[in-house]
Amino acid sequence: MNDKNQIVAGTSPDVITFGESMALLLPEGNKGIEYSPTLECTFGGAESNVAIGIARLGHQVGWFSQLGEDPIGTIIVKTLRGEGVDVSRVHRISEAGTGIMMREVVAGQTSVYYYRRSSAASLMSYGLLDESYIAGARILHVTGITTALSKSARQTVIEAVRLARKHAVKVSFDPNLRLKLWSIEEAREVLLPLAAEADYFLPGLDELKLLYATEDVDVIFGKLQELNNTCVVKGGDNVTYLIEQGTVTPVPYYRVDRIIDTVGAGDAFCAGFLSGLLRGYSHEEAVRLGNLLGSMVIQTEGDWQGLPTAAQVEAKLNAKVHVER
Repeated sequence: MNDKNQIVAGTSPDVITFGESMALLLPEGNKGIEYSPTLECTFGGAESNVAIGIARLGHQVGWFSQLGEDPIGTIIVKTLRGEGVDVSRVHRISEAGTGIMMREVVAGQTSVYYYRRSSAASLMSYGLLDESYIAGARILHVTGITTALSKSARQTVIEAVRLARKHAVKVSFDPNLRLKLWSIEEAREVLLPLAAEADYFLPGLDELKLLYATEDVDVIFGKLQELNNTCVVKGGDNVTYLIEQGTVTPVPYYRVDRIIDTVGAGDAFCAGFLSGLLRGYSHEEAVRLGNLLGSMVIQTEGDWQGLPTAAQVEAKLNAKVHVER
């Protein structure tokens, strides 16, 4: 862990994010869950994935949530702390447990099973927020997953965004649409207003087709231009689209020879993009860095394990050849 990632008492990190992280149970190899006698236990969560990615790139980042007083909650806190993420605002409770998810890949198709109803994170409320902590950050990053957990979690996100805007903290918003948690009609009512509040809106193209109820990309881009902010659309045809000030700029992907696991690619992109902003890059350069991180993380297994360090990114950019001695 790099010392420069450490947060001095009474100060805030550059980026703050929060949301639910859960135990992640995985079967052996490519077996289905029902055929695997053992399950690997790790954890995952969109916001904590982003936090780890930002920390590995050398920035100060804080993540908080509400976790159960159980071994999984302890694993999450200890691992994030070990990665250099500030977890000083994490809240532990005894009346509810940390959520669980199971994931399998069968015949190339990924299936996820959630056990998160009434989890500790779903019970979070805006009383969990520390206004001074948010006020001291440069960027607040939130996702639509948290808004789908419960009404109180939704209000927590809305209040956090309000506090960020009150203190001129930039807001980054990834809708991370999860239709297992709510209907598209419910999602539209919440996510589209949040998109309008954000300084940086980071959706996927497939999500936008659902949110705007159209397959017409020109119509979608027209809607995004009306938001009058910076929109970055992931999942285009070999490009990520940067949309701002009436201009659409396609930024090409980094091509890879072999894809191992695409889970976490969007979170890796967000980490790279936000790192680019912190480094003072232009928005196009920040998108390019996000694309690079996405290309690197899909070449390894795991939600966050393959997120690169700053040195690994630098080596990739400089095309340094890895020599094993």
